[in-house]
Amino acid sequence: MLIACAIILGALIVSQIIKQRVSFNAGDQALGFGIGMLTDFLDTLGVGSFVTTTTLFQWTNYLDDKRNLPGTMYMGHAIPTVVEALFFVTAVNVEITTLISMVLAAVIGSLIGSEVVVRLNQAMIQKIMATALVATAILMAINKMGLISIIAVHNNAVGLTGGALVIGIIGNFILGMLMSAGVGLYAPCMVLVYFLGLKPIAAFPIMMLSCAILMPVTSVNFMRSNRYSLKGIIGFIFGGIVGVVIAATLVKGLSIEMLGWLIVAISFWTAYQLWRSAKVTEKIIK
Repeated sequence: MLIACAIILGALIVSQIIKQRVSFNAGDQALGFGIGMLTDFLDTLGVGSFVTTTTLFQWTNYLDDKRNLPGTMYMGHAIPTVVEALFFVTAVNVEITTLISMVLAAVIGSLIGSEVVVRLNQAMIQKIMATALVATAILMAINKMGLISIIAVHNNAVGLTGGALVIGIIGNFILGMLMSAGVGLYAPCMVLVYFLGLKPIAAFPIMMLSCAILMPVTSVNFMRSNRYSLKGIIGFIFGGIVGVVIAATLVKGLSIEMLGWLIVAISFWTAYQLWRSAKVTEKIIK
């Protein structure tokens, strides 16, 4: 299904390039390749790609119309995200019931969230999530240093059962809803998986498969509304795929200890970005 989504989306992008007679510009393709490779490299590590892509787009004046930002990011990152999901679903062992149920919960949550959460105060949601991530990251760091045992978890499981599975499903459903409010799923999902006792690397197929199903469909919606840019898009996509392959190899080689600290670092970084985004949202509202 994922491969079919990637092929169909790729064909649609090529058809739009032909239809709009977009000329090939080596400079634009090279810039797109560089941005795609860096952002999807970081995305595969769990940092996420939207914040970094937005920053690089601003630095390079990549877009002529800022209204095309969301659509361009979704179209550029959708296929690399599918590659991420395929890489980790086939390379990382996660019990099938846990994987499918948590992914479906995130997808359903996102669909509902697009109708509900977007009506709420997005800045407040982002601040709450940022605060929660900081508090969680601090507790995780203290635990990793062996200073407390309150949250000590033996992270060796590859699947959830009973109450832990129910919490995982509900948690990913909520995270799927919050995606519609601009809260990335990656870092919170990594924290959720960590505290439920799964191996830290188990978060990668869960969170990436969730996004890989959503992004191609969302990309088509942006294409229908004509809110996207095809500038350097081919280079962007191929650069993203290269970044995914490099980072996925790196992540697979990390120890559980290193992955635990990676989650801590990503949580702090994501919290900072969420808080900053909330401030920007409040300024726009005012």
